[in-house]
Amino acid sequence: MSSHRIGLLALQGDYEAHGKALERVGFPRCDIVEVRRFSDLESLTALIIPGGESTVMSMLLERFGMFDELKRRIVNGMPILATCAGLILLAKDIVGNNQMSLGLLDIRVKRNAYGRQVDSFHAPVQTIISSIGKIEGIFIRAPRILASGKEVEVLAMYQDEPVMIRQGSIVAATFHPELLPDAPVHRWFIQTFI
Repeated sequence: MSSHRIGLLALQGDYEAHGKALERVGFPRCDIVEVRRFSDLESLTALIIPGGESTVMSMLLERFGMFDELKRRIVNGMPILATCAGLILLAKDIVGNNQMSLGLLDIRVKRNAYGRQVDSFHAPVQTIISSIGKIEGIFIRAPRILASGKEVEVLAMYQDEPVMIRQGSIVAATFHPELLPDAPVHRWFIQTFI
């Protein structure tokens, strides 16, 4: 029997790619569960919030009665790995948008900052994490981190801009590490927080 449950917020977005990344990492003591309703939050060890559409995610979290409970669990230290829209959903300040967010990540972020879907790109990303090093960043309608608070640690950069950060038990990336074949960010996240 597994001792840890890793949740994938499965309301919207590409949560399946994160599930496949976790399977590639292959930690036998972890169960992967899709989170779609309040009861799915029970006894989670950690949660992954995928890319997708952050406005839709926040509306669905509210509609299904999970918004406040998820926020409470994160405040109480539940580890979170958030990518792209997940980062936006956690941000305290979203430029030019008044969407509801969890407001737990002390950053100012701009949605779709590199352009539309056709402007998506791959680029080298340098991390400060020795077990990861330099990786390929896959930026799809990616947000940009414009400012961050003093408790936010920059974990990775692209052209002198932060693209992966950590604040307490929250790790968030503007790019899509779930699409990397060897899933180094997921491996590091589990080894660090689980």
